[in-house]
Amino acid sequence: MWSDFFNRAGHLLILVPTHLASHLMITVIALAAGLAISLPLGVALSRRAHLRYPVMTAVSVIQTIPSLALLALMVPVLVGVGALMQWTLGVHVSALGFWPTVISLTLYSMLPIVRNTVTGILGIDPAVKEAATGVGMTPAQVLWKVELPLAAPVILAGIRTATVWVVGIATLSTPVGQRSLGNFIFKGLQTQNWAMVMVGCVTAALLAVMLDMLIGGLEKAVEQRRRALGAVCGALLAAVLVLGLTAPALVRAAGQTETGGRAVAVDGQEFRLRRPIRVGAKTFTEQFILAQLIQNRLQEAGYDARRREGLGSTVVFDSLAAGEIDVYVDYSGTIWANHMGRQGSAPAAVVLDEVTWWLATNHSIRCLGSLGFENSYALAMPRQRAQEMGLRTIADLADHSPELVLAGDYEFFGRPEWRSLRDAYALRMKNQVEMDSTFMYLAVSNGEVDAISAFSSDGRIAAFDLVTLTDPGQVIPPYDAIVLLSAAAAEDGHLVRALRGLIGRIPVEAMRDANYRVDRDRDKQSVAEAALWLAEQVGTP
Repeated sequence: MWSDFFNRAGHLLILVPTHLASHLMITVIALAAGLAISLPLGVALSRRAHLRYPVMTAVSVIQTIPSLALLALMVPVLVGVGALMQWTLGVHVSALGFWPTVISLTLYSMLPIVRNTVTGILGIDPAVKEAATGVGMTPAQVLWKVELPLAAPVILAGIRTATVWVVGIATLSTPVGQRSLGNFIFKGLQTQNWAMVMVGCVTAALLAVMLDMLIGGLEKAVEQRRRALGAVCGALLAAVLVLGLTAPALVRAAGQTETGGRAVAVDGQEFRLRRPIRVGAKTFTEQFILAQLIQNRLQEAGYDARRREGLGSTVVFDSLAAGEIDVYVDYSGTIWANHMGRQGSAPAAVVLDEVTWWLATNHSIRCLGSLGFENSYALAMPRQRAQEMGLRTIADLADHSPELVLAGDYEFFGRPEWRSLRDAYALRMKNQVEMDSTFMYLAVSNGEVDAISAFSSDGRIAAFDLVTLTDPGQVIPPYDAIVLLSAAAAEDGHLVRALRGLIGRIPVEAMRDANYRVDRDRDKQSVAEAALWLAEQVGTP
């Protein structure tokens, strides 16, 4: 087992430069922006006591917002800002990736820097400042030659704290489409690839420790008047700054990329799109596999296709509507319930037709069609436990529900499907637990919870010997996997033809097997390997 773990870790190390470069870039830019805002603000607050409390309270409130939530909230905000700037100035501002990440990280960096700047300046002995004024120094000279040098150790301590925070929080940027070391962590958790998780965590920790040590050395140099140490640490920090700003370009120039594509010959001619095609994916194994499958198809058709994985359900839909991504796979029931706000269910064909019409009419999104399988929500529990309790349907579960604990993913209990199930079958669970889908299966197999919200195409249902309870009232809407294209991508006939070969050609058995190849404990395959296997099953139409 350990040899397999280290083999996986070694294979992943070749991808570290790409993710580390992006992670370092957003860290450096966010910290630079945070310093540019926070230092002047801290100085101003040290001189205006009446503003100190309200401004510090506002800055502190930012820290109470969960970092992942702040990142996600930036996407719809930037969609609106981008639309306004496009309309007024003709300037495009991306709502995914760089901008929401840097803005959020900058806001998170402010509190320790502002607070320590104010504390450091106010902590200086008033007699020292009076003496400086007495010898004829101007207020500006007092600030630059007395206050800031004396407060520097305290200010640098705040910068150290902000740096560690930013490096850590930057790993959460994956769901908004920014490549970082978080890509290893999110993807590893969803595919149960613990080597991938460790590579992401260890690399992020090493980066945080390195930056903390350099700033700590600078702090010590200022405090102890050690110019040589200060010069060395300052030079190294400057090198990190330059590297952070240039690393992504250097890595691209060196050919280190995980998701890039290249132009190939099509009908005897080289075909190259003017910009890369961006393939979106949500945060679970099936989405990773399908995104890789679509990317491979597009690259074979001559496109430079790149993946943006680990996006939240709402984020990926809004991004497609805004043209930030070009193609991804969603599910008809998700559009029906979450975005159209429809209650109850309907036949699969009806749902698909209405979803297709609604997407085209309201968002100029083209639904290319169903891939051929359904991945619906289902309540699952261990087979032996279900047999002992005589449970075959969700209706059977109702009488036992006050004694049982149900686990769901982060979205499930807030979705219309759960409310419909709960009300239709009078489910009154003893407790409802939210957890990462990776750990739900472990929890139900270990008896820590009694049932989980599973997905019908998930290979782990068979792996953990679970049984899904049928939905006799057909409360849960159909969840056909559908290929969605942005308005711009839908106008590209060559792209449409390249993807149409996937429509209706993936049976649920093949999708379940592909998922299991990635999720299983032994002989685990990579997402790329599973996608290639699935492509072989799909064949060429």
